[in-house]
Amino acid sequence: MTTKGFYKLSRFVWLLPLLAGFGCGGGITEVGPGIGILSYPTPVSPWFQKKQEDQFWFHERYARAPILGPLSPDGPHIALDEPSDDQVMRVLEKARPVQGGIPLMHERSRNNVRIVKEKITDQIDPPRFYPGIGPAQLHRSHWKCMVYFTEYTRPGWPIPHTLEDREAMEVVYIDMDHLHMVGNVDTGPSNEY
Repeated sequence: MTTKGFYKLSRFVWLLPLLAGFGCGGGITEVGPGIGILSYPTPVSPWFQKKQEDQFWFHERYARAPILGPLSPDGPHIALDEPSDDQVMRVLEKARPVQGGIPLMHERSRNNVRIVKEKITDQIDPPRFYPGIGPAQLHRSHWKCMVYFTEYTRPGWPIPHTLEDREAMEVVYIDMDHLHMVGNVDTGPSNEY
């Protein structure tokens, strides 16, 4: 066989599995066209799925600033909502992660968690025009959250042991900013405010 014939044969042998995988091989696939080697499941770590779910959870609940109705002249002008414990713990997990250790080699956990929330700033900016929203006031509310907990660190190599920090503390700052509408606002039945 010549070199030219060998290359033609090798091209045909290379195309045979490709054609069989796309359903052009004359009944090699069972039901309809396939995508060849990509049709086999690929194992994916659950860490990636949990990371995506956590990002969606944070974006859905905490990453967007709500637009509230206008402030009434005789009503309170203070921020009533403090950060939730869930929001504080998620911010703490970003700053001082516990998840992601190697099982039986290096694990970390938190127990006896106590959260103290303290309002630092509560002020309302003068009205201004926001594109896509209209005239509104920014209500700034900043919180200092002190988290006290007992942290356990368990290194498993070379000698398994447990380290206990009973007086662990972390300070987390959270902004709870939101907008208030300003001016003659239509609060009819079709409006959600």
